Amino acid sequence: MATYAMSGGATGIGAAIRKTLQTAGHKVVVVDLKDADICADLSDYAGRQRAVDGIRQRCPEGLDGFIPCAGVGPSVRPPSLITRINYFAATTMTDGLLDLLEKRGGRIVMIASNSAPMIEHNDYIDLLLAGDEEAACELADSRDTHSAYAGSKHGICCWLRRQSGDLARRGLRINAVAPGIVQTPLSDKVLADPELGQVMKDFGDSVPLGKVGQPEQIASVVEFLLGPGADYMTGSIVFVDGGHDAMLRPDTF
Repeated sequence: MATYAMSGGATGIGAAIRKTLQTAGHKVVVVDLKDADICADLSDYAGRQRAVDGIRQRCPEGLDGFIPCAGVGPSVRPPSLITRINYFAATTMTDGLLDLLEKRGGRIVMIASNSAPMIEHNDYIDLLLAGDEEAACELADSRDTHSAYAGSKHGICCWLRRQSGDLARRGLRINAVAPGIVQTPLSDKVLADPELGQVMKDFGDSVPLGKVGQPEQIASVVEFLLGPGADYMTGSIVFVDGGHDAMLRPDTF
């Protein structure tokens, strides 16, 4: 039995990941706002530290894997909340648990998005990668929520690829899944948003495989990346999006 910790395991993709891992017989420690082993608000430093401390208390023997899955969508306002949860909570919690992961040669699977390559590398993403949370949040609030969301996921992809070499030398693997449109409470909120709803519906209608994804389809890929079958993978972004990324960027890979 492996021991995993994750954020955002109460609903949506996170709940499917938790269920998949628990069904396979693994221990899963979940951080979320409610209905979790550790209840914490990851939008600020205190909440992130509470989450890391809680995981440490429950897993002193180390971690076989960590999945920072907590996230919010582009319907959330202000945009800076997207920045704080999607990027800074994920990266700072990962950093804070590296020593526990080293004890057991752990694996990290982050949650990116197929929207990540839809935005050019820009000054917002540079601020994310520099770790300047307040400046990045200020800039996010001056722009639209899609820019904050896609930028946060672009930043996650860059961050993990920059980290992957050093982590590999410490015996750790780090990869990400990049879902497309998936039927979750998060996507339902975007579909109900008066500004983004129709765009989201049109996006779902254009999936090459002809249907939106289900959380369990993302969870199965996360399970693979955590397992021995992916032992020679690190620094990879795996698109699980019904063929959307290939359709939109056929000559870029």
